[in-house]
Amino acid sequence: MLEGVETRSVSPVFVGRAEELGVLSDALARAAAGEPQALLVGGEAGVGKTRLIEEFAAAAARADAVVALGGCVEIGADGLPFAPFSTALRALRRQLPGELATAAAGQEDELARLLPELGEARRVSRDDEAGMARLFELTARLLERVAARRTVVLALEDLHWADASTRHLLAYLLRTLRSGRLVVVATYRSDDIHRRHPLRPLLAELDRLRTVHRLELDRFNRAEVERQIAGILAAEPDPAQVDDIFARSDGNAFFVEELAVAACEGCCTGLTDSLRDLLLVRVEKLPETAQGVARIVAEGGSTVEYRLLAAVARLAEDDLIEALRAAVGANILLATPDGDGYRFRHSLVREAVSDDLLPGERSRLNRRYAGALETDPTLVPADQRATRLASYWYHAHDAAKALPAVLDAAVEARRRHAHAEQLRLLERAMELWDVAPDAVRAELRPLDYAEAYPPCGCDPATTPLRFLDLMAEAAVAGRLCGERERALKITKRALRLLEDERDPLRAAWFWVQRSRLMQNTARGDGWKELTTAQELVRGLPPSEVHAEVLATVANWSMAHAPGPDALSAAERAVEYARMVGARDIELNARLTLGGLLVEAGDIDTGLAEMYEVKRQAAAFGNTYVTGRLHVNLPSHLEGIGRSREAVEVLREGLELTRKLGLSDSEAWVWANLGESLYSLGRWDEAAEAGVASERVGQSAKPRGFRATIHAHLALGRGDLAEAGRQLAAARASFGTHDTMPQHELPLVRVTIGIAVGEGRLADARAAVDAALAAGFPPGTQRYGWQLLLAAAMAEGDALGLPAAEPGRAEILERLRTSARTLATNVPVWRAYERWLHAELLRAEGRGGPHDWCEAVTAFEALDRPYDLARVRHRLAESLLASDGGEDARERAAELLRLAAAVAGRIGARPLAESVDLLARRARLTPTCAAEPPVLDPAQSLGLTNRERDVLRLVAVGRSNRQIAEELFISPKTASVHVSNILAKLGVSGRGEAAAVAHRLRLFPTETGDRLAAG
Repeated sequence: MLEGVETRSVSPVFVGRAEELGVLSDALARAAAGEPQALLVGGEAGVGKTRLIEEFAAAAARADAVVALGGCVEIGADGLPFAPFSTALRALRRQLPGELATAAAGQEDELARLLPELGEARRVSRDDEAGMARLFELTARLLERVAARRTVVLALEDLHWADASTRHLLAYLLRTLRSGRLVVVATYRSDDIHRRHPLRPLLAELDRLRTVHRLELDRFNRAEVERQIAGILAAEPDPAQVDDIFARSDGNAFFVEELAVAACEGCCTGLTDSLRDLLLVRVEKLPETAQGVARIVAEGGSTVEYRLLAAVARLAEDDLIEALRAAVGANILLATPDGDGYRFRHSLVREAVSDDLLPGERSRLNRRYAGALETDPTLVPADQRATRLASYWYHAHDAAKALPAVLDAAVEARRRHAHAEQLRLLERAMELWDVAPDAVRAELRPLDYAEAYPPCGCDPATTPLRFLDLMAEAAVAGRLCGERERALKITKRALRLLEDERDPLRAAWFWVQRSRLMQNTARGDGWKELTTAQELVRGLPPSEVHAEVLATVANWSMAHAPGPDALSAAERAVEYARMVGARDIELNARLTLGGLLVEAGDIDTGLAEMYEVKRQAAAFGNTYVTGRLHVNLPSHLEGIGRSREAVEVLREGLELTRKLGLSDSEAWVWANLGESLYSLGRWDEAAEAGVASERVGQSAKPRGFRATIHAHLALGRGDLAEAGRQLAAARASFGTHDTMPQHELPLVRVTIGIAVGEGRLADARAAVDAALAAGFPPGTQRYGWQLLLAAAMAEGDALGLPAAEPGRAEILERLRTSARTLATNVPVWRAYERWLHAELLRAEGRGGPHDWCEAVTAFEALDRPYDLARVRHRLAESLLASDGGEDARERAAELLRLAAAVAGRIGARPLAESVDLLARRARLTPTCAAEPPVLDPAQSLGLTNRERDVLRLVAVGRSNRQIAEELFISPKTASVHVSNILAKLGVSGRGEAAAVAHRLRLFPTETGDRLAAG
């Protein structure tokens, strides 16, 4: 329609920016090699950010990269949730329809929240804690998969307008990008980022990431301005004119363009030095109709669709096109890339035109936009409709229309997991509540707008929406988007309002929310608030709120104070949830109940309940319970010594949490996997699991747990300094406001180990004393036995030291007394009881081989190689001290050989040194104690267990990426393992390595047979 229009104020010559373009090109090359890149481009308004991105995009396209552009969209003072990502994904879908469909397969109902074209978004459950994180994780993995074989450039412009959800998604993406040929480049106005601008904290956070490169564009120097003017005018400019324009523009590229064109058109003399006048001068030269259209476009947002513009302008089509032709010809407006609408060539001009509107004119235009959109909702894309209508009515100052529109937009934001925008909209609705007419409020229903808030004894279909319902929605939205201080203020205000009315269910619900917020904000453990909620529902008929209160109490108690009260609360929560049909609450409460039954000793019943919840959660698609189950169930299996079964559930959990995008749950699963692999003596794999947990998890408690595992590994390997660093990191992550026995007791064990290793027995005893004084709550025997063992071993190692004698008898007696409180109804706990008994006798200078034989026999039936090696070492020590003759020496030598084999394989240096020292003292052959035996050809080649697993997959033709996926490691780690294997085998390639594996029959039942068959 406007194809012949001239745009001469844009220089055809790309001036300067060679260094910046070089940085971007280098990032493109790195991405093409499989290393994802992230860049932030900042600069003042008009300095040339967009032109730089356009040049880079053109160069990337010439290099056969796929370029997807997306910009933050401003409507009035509002930003559209996820707008740049939605636009960019839409562009990717147009260019790579097959690849994007394949990458999104199975997750269309979640990803449709960003790209509605993928299908119908799944309905949000009432309190979907992980919904936003799941969407972020799925988006990041989608982009990685799309960019697996094609280089993709994702360019996001105008971050200074970004909504909070977009900022959060970008931060998540840049933190978690692990693979793919992907370049993410984002631009922002640096002069707009004032001290309290919401983008400032994000920029500070991203600056700390080594993977993010930041560019700041400077203004042009005089030579560059001269080249730019020459490009615009297609002729060499007069030096005096260059000096004048350079002085007045101060090197800002956009102002250079405006001044150059103004000088060329002979209107420079009328310009003032006012920025606003400079920007408006060409707008004011347009015909009156074109000026009016420009004002309409300015108030409609950063982009306005042609059909919407036509409805608002109310001009004959020919007149509208002529006005647009004039505005585009003057380079004021541009057609959008998809050809569907118009935008200002530069946002500075739009802002100047918008600021020039009169107050009444602004509200009138917004009213016309809202009316047109209400009459024909198809005028704008479906994913923008609710937000734009709410913004238009709000800025039209029509409370009767604005309130329901704002509430509709809040529901849409919640559906898309844009909780920050939902909170802002709900706060706007609360602002409008008293202004809106009573008749309008009477028509609003909780059923339509209060999705997170359970009904409290009223029919949500007939009862009018209440102000408290809005506050409840806002409190949940604040918690889910991280604005917990705002959410706390809302709950406080709501509870104050509830003091004047008798509504215990609503009050109890708010107290539960406040309990969660107190824990989230590190202000307390939340128990006081839960106690208040319990008192409010006591004696009331069963209800959804009642069930939720009891389920929350049971879950809190399981982590803080497990026992009969927690079990009773869980049982009643299940019963009440069933009575009122609250299936999500029921499944969650049953999971808690199963765990409490295991801890109470009814192991078979508890595990059966948890496995049934596992089946039902999968059948009903409850992602929250599925994620929680694959953390809790394997943790309980590990606690009763069933580590191999735990690993099976955890491997399944990794696949599920990745598929569902549950990043925090995945971090817990990795950490739990590390714990179980540690128990199984697979320490290299345990360390890798800890690193994987760090890569995906962001929350504090998973960080603390994995730091605890790293501390145990460091302690077992004799690296006391690293153990101390990990101990400090764990304590910092767990904090002091909400201590839990499951976190605190393992840390005390590490504290004891470090103190003993550094010769600080008094400090070790102080830590033991504090733990014994606190006692071991029911269900904590898995931690209690190992803590008591650490204390007893410390005393045994200090036997004979004069400084250790005072207080020894008392502390040993206290250890025996505490042991009587711990359960022994599973084999692993009975084994620890035998071991503790033998250690206490050793600490008293008593006992003999018989006591250690019982411990060895108990551990030989278990899958705990490190613990078995340690008790074998002690039995050998006892045999050599017993004067049992040559038979005792031979048996001790065999025990030391077996212990040394384990110590060497897992890298337990202190144990290996103790074994070697004992062998030398007893004049046994040192090598039998110091060197692990050759049990198979793989060990003779020096291959670790993990390298053996990798070689097995190399031998059947797996690529590094396939190896990484099967072993749950990164492709880079797989590549390192392959390189180590080639070096150890002395071969030059994967084919030779496979041949060696076949020749030595390293995998006779698997790889060898397949190779022979091939």
